[in-house]
Amino acid sequence: MEAALETAPDPATYSPRAIGTGLPLDRAALLNASLRSAPRPEVLDAPVTTLKGAGPKLTEAAAEIGIESLGDLLRHLPHSYRDRASPVGLGRLKLGEEATVEVEVTKAGKVRPTRRRRLTILEAEVGDATGRVTATWFNRAWLADKLTPGTRLLLRGKLERRGFNVAEHELLGDEGGSGGGPPAGIHTTGLVPVHPASERLRPQKLREWLWQALPLARHAIEPLPSGLRAATGLPGAADALAGAHFPADQDAAAVARGRLAFEELFLYQAALAARRRRRAATGEGVRFGPAGKRVGRWLDSLPFEPTGDQRRALDDVDADLAGPEPMQRLLMGEVGSGKTLVAAYAMLRALESGHQAALMAPTETLAEQHFRTLDALLAEEPAPLGLLTSATPGPRRMEMLEALSQGRPMLVVGTHALIEKSVGFGSLAVAVVDEQHRFGVRQRAALDAKGPGKLLPHVLHMTATPIPRTLSLTAYGDLDTTALRELPAGRKPIRTWAVGEDRREGAYGFIRDRLREGRQAYVVCPLISDSEEVRARAAEAEAERLAAGEFRDFQVALLHGRMKSAEKAQAMERFASGRADVLVATTVIEVGVDVPNACVMLVEGAERFGLSQLHQLRGRVGRGEHDSVCILFGDAESDAASARLRAMEEQSDGFELAEVDLTIRGEGEILGTRQHGLPRFRAAVLPEDTGLLLDARRRVLELLDRHGSLDVPELGPLMDEARRRFGDERSEQLAA
Repeated sequence: MEAALETAPDPATYSPRAIGTGLPLDRAALLNASLRSAPRPEVLDAPVTTLKGAGPKLTEAAAEIGIESLGDLLRHLPHSYRDRASPVGLGRLKLGEEATVEVEVTKAGKVRPTRRRRLTILEAEVGDATGRVTATWFNRAWLADKLTPGTRLLLRGKLERRGFNVAEHELLGDEGGSGGGPPAGIHTTGLVPVHPASERLRPQKLREWLWQALPLARHAIEPLPSGLRAATGLPGAADALAGAHFPADQDAAAVARGRLAFEELFLYQAALAARRRRRAATGEGVRFGPAGKRVGRWLDSLPFEPTGDQRRALDDVDADLAGPEPMQRLLMGEVGSGKTLVAAYAMLRALESGHQAALMAPTETLAEQHFRTLDALLAEEPAPLGLLTSATPGPRRMEMLEALSQGRPMLVVGTHALIEKSVGFGSLAVAVVDEQHRFGVRQRAALDAKGPGKLLPHVLHMTATPIPRTLSLTAYGDLDTTALRELPAGRKPIRTWAVGEDRREGAYGFIRDRLREGRQAYVVCPLISDSEEVRARAAEAEAERLAAGEFRDFQVALLHGRMKSAEKAQAMERFASGRADVLVATTVIEVGVDVPNACVMLVEGAERFGLSQLHQLRGRVGRGEHDSVCILFGDAESDAASARLRAMEEQSDGFELAEVDLTIRGEGEILGTRQHGLPRFRAAVLPEDTGLLLDARRRVLELLDRHGSLDVPELGPLMDEARRRFGDERSEQLAA
């Protein structure tokens, strides 16, 4: 954006042109422009079935890629453009040359059978003033009836020895360019947009629909304040949509996409800012004074010295707890960086002040691990500590629920069971949410409702996924952030080897040597599919194979997400106690598993994982005094997979790996899967648009400073559109 402003043309010599058509916008053209009625945004809420050629099957296919209304269609932007020259004569074509030709059918089309069952070949003789040729279509048998002598066509394809192989075609005359249809050449000449499509809905059909819908772009809401548009020189929303879909040239396409990308990022930042302000306005947090003697004794009793990053995190927590606004902080920590110490500090601060604190984890395995870790951390300063999950025995559950509802000071660790309506807190002052990206807006709202009276609990969100700044401003832009990059003293580096099948026997031999030395090992099964059942079967089969084969002289345990709670606890206890030498598992061990004696990890199908997930898995070893190794078996067929495995070998810093992962895979997959609250941008692309993101955030903050709130009347269109596109947390809270 700033670069664009720096290169703005000289007003004295610049002749403005319409972004969609490229026509000059001189004084006479503007004065003679026809008057239009006021925009009616509700027009764009109409379903795509209102378009010509949008039957039930195609509209169903459109819905699968997120297109249900005319507005959705107009926001479905091209991912690229094909710059195609004007038609040339058949006689001037060279063998192997790709071109567009304008021809007439001279001999009717016929379908030729082939030996391949699903392949049909359609041939028709076509010609122009410079020559004739046989045109060939593959799997277009339905077109034969239209290829009658005299029919005029635009064909895009390549001249081969046997004729002209057609890639795309357009019928001219009454079939195209008249009667409301798209103009001739929309698919084959000029700058042709290519929209994201599917097997059931082709780019050609999307182009035809968009040409029909384009006149309705003038009904698009203009969400950007006029002052901002004037300051940045951005085109209007309708012009940008037209210029993105059917631009005059590449420069016009770039300007249009830039406007739409900035608008998207600006709206999302506005939505995040409003969400944060709304929570602060809903209620205050419990105010804390300075840390007391109990917390001081606990810090002095720790058998290690907190890192500099940890001490800075404790200062951040203290500042949040002392303020009137309830804490909303994201603690990003390297694997093994000591996030639980910061969480224990915040929870103990609540207990010391006579309140309650809760730690919520996404799985029972992780909740149980946190319970054990907190129990050990607080050993020198005992505190009432409880574990509440679906596996908690009935009598113990009733006892805890009674204590919590009566407001007795205590620390409780649990899963989402903590936010069930049956669980009442009398005085919840601090809540810690681990792996917070696995919880959605409704869970956050339910947690807020557990606060004492009209007060809101202070919330500390934690994630073991190091997140680049660019992504943190999108996924977690409504939170303050603290990063723990410094590893505690004594943590040994983990050597990582990415190897092929030719090294498998050697890898198993290396692991057996470590097991004979008394160490333990993990074997992680590949991410075969999104089905937990499929992953479970893969892990079970591998555990049986290894127990009968390479590790037959050792004890092999199995752990996966479809096991019952008691079975998972038993498997973890066997491994943690050393009674099992090898733990074969799915990614259920990605977080929360801490066995210092485990010093080897073998990951199958490593090319299927993202860098952040591989780094978290790798962090399960190297937690003790022994040298540790992570062995990655991967079939890196793509450049992206090779880059990821190479980065794992070369880089041990999780934040650096996260930056690499963002560059390779984009913002949509950096957390391993699409997470709650992570937006799907249609125009913006990260990290390429980081500059636009930072500019959008800066300008949203400027609006906040100027108006004191984004919910002022003059910003109504901005916030209405922000909530429409990125959701309204108020309705989510009511639903919760």
